[in-house]
This record gives sequence, C-alpha cells and structure tokens, in this order.
Amino acid sequence: MSELPDLASLKLLVDVGELGSLGRAAKAAGIAQPSASKRIAHLERRLGLPLLERTPRGSTLTAEGRMVAGWAAELVSAAQELVRAAQAVRHGAAAHLRVAASMTIAEYLVPRWLGELQNREPGVPVGLDVVNSADVAARVLGEEVELGFVEGPNVPDGLASRVVGTDRLVVVVAPGHPWTRRRTALRGPELAGTPLVVRERGSGTRETLDRAFRELRQASPRLELGSNSAVKGAAQAGAAPAVLSGYAVEAELATGRLVEVPLAGINLVRTLRAVWRQGRPLTHPAATLLAISSRP
Repeated sequence: MSELPDLASLKLLVDVGELGSLGRAAKAAGIAQPSASKRIAHLERRLGLPLLERTPRGSTLTAEGRMVAGWAAELVSAAQELVRAAQAVRHGAAAHLRVAASMTIAEYLVPRWLGELQNREPGVPVGLDVVNSADVAARVLGEEVELGFVEGPNVPDGLASRVVGTDRLVVVVAPGHPWTRRRTALRGPELAGTPLVVRERGSGTRETLDRAFRELRQASPRLELGSNSAVKGAAQAGAAPAVLSGYAVEAELATGRLVEVPLAGINLVRTLRAVWRQGRPLTHPAATLLAISSRP
C-alpha cells in the first residue's frame, strides 16, 4: 500500500483554510511556521497537487487546496470520533455513564453521538461495551449499563425503548461472483436456499435475517462469524455471499471490493432502538445521549 498522508498534516491544511493563513495554522498547531511549511510541502509532493499559494503577504489555499481541505476535514472529524469511542471503551467501569451498543451501531453511529455528548457534557466520562444485541439487552436488564442500543426486531420484556433510526441489510458478493452478472433481482426463496456467510446468533443482523426467512426453506449457513469485519473478509475472499448492514459495507461497495446484489420480494429493513430499564428514570447524561441519538 502506498504511503498515506498523516493526519497532522491534513489537520494543518484544514486549519489554513479555516484560519486564513499558514502562520495562524502553525500557531494553532503549536509549531514553527517553517516546520508547518515543510509539512504542507511534503503533503503536496505526496498528493501531486499545489495546495498553497505562497506570496510575500503569506500563504493561503489554492483551488486544489480548498478541495483537499474539504475532504481532509471529514477525515480529521472521523479520526476524532474514533479516539472518543476508543476512550469510552477504555474508561470502562470508571465511567459515570455506562452504555452498551451492538457492533454495527457502535462502529458507525455511536462515535458521532458520543462526540456531541462530550461537547454538551465534557465532565462526564462514558464507558462503552460493544457486544451483540442480545448481550446489550442482558446488560441493561442486569443493570450493568444504563442505556443500550440494539438492532434486533424485538425488545425483551422489562425494557423501555425508543427508535433511533433504521438500517437496511444488503446482500454482497465478491466482484467475480456469478450473482454480479444477474439480469433480474434476487428473490427471497433463492437467497434463503443459498448457504451464506452470516453473523452469529444473538446479533441483530442475524435475528433480522432469520425473521425474514422464517416461512422460507432456509439452507444452513456456510459460515457464522462474530464480527462485521470477519463476514466482509470471508465474502471478499469468495467464501459465499454475505448479508450485512448497509452501514458496514459502504466503503467496500464504494471501492468495488464487494458488489451489492439487488433484492426483490423480501424485506431486510430493520429498526435501530435505544433501550433502558422499564420504570427506571434515566440520569441526566443518559437522557442527553438518548435525545442526541433520537434526533432525525
């Protein structure tokens, strides 16, 4: 793999655009301006684009620089969300607010929610447990965590819930798979009769799929794996078609590493929910997180 631009240089470029000059961006980063200039020059060589307009009055972004800075801002924001989510997992039992989330929600939605929570409640440490939906419900019922996020179609007795979004499961295959050459959409009976790579029992993804197959003749899975990454890897290697959250395969579909197979006559849309102990009022931080996650 070719060398990727480092985040510090990308952040510096973003700051040049936001603050109006390389000098101000260097000051914000706590480095000398010559060092900042060297970083941007290295980034220009790496990308093969002129990013700064250098004049006696200072350095500002070129048209290409403004374009790259816009993309870089998204990467920097995603990296900041990753760090916040990792900190939440690391804080664990020391947290004032303990939360559990199913894997798909934890990977693709919770980091943004936690970022907004930290902006509103900076003094509240958050601990995040990442488990499957069945385990999330069990931890909330067992009072190990105050608030949970699940993907399954059912809410166990004893839990209150609120819808926080929807998700669509998609069928994906490796680029060379025969299904990529289909001229008609894949229908439910054929999908159900095909050995698939699927998530483990207890996951919201698996529960949604099994529910959709309930009245169909269902083949045994080719592989049952305990994470989205493992399922994607098996599908990319050509082990079998896979069924996963649309969130989980966005990058692979965009880059062509996986191909989505169109479906007809089967509903694989699922509801994402927040859950908490019925009859137990949420503390202020948990109520704030619930409000953030429920916002359209």
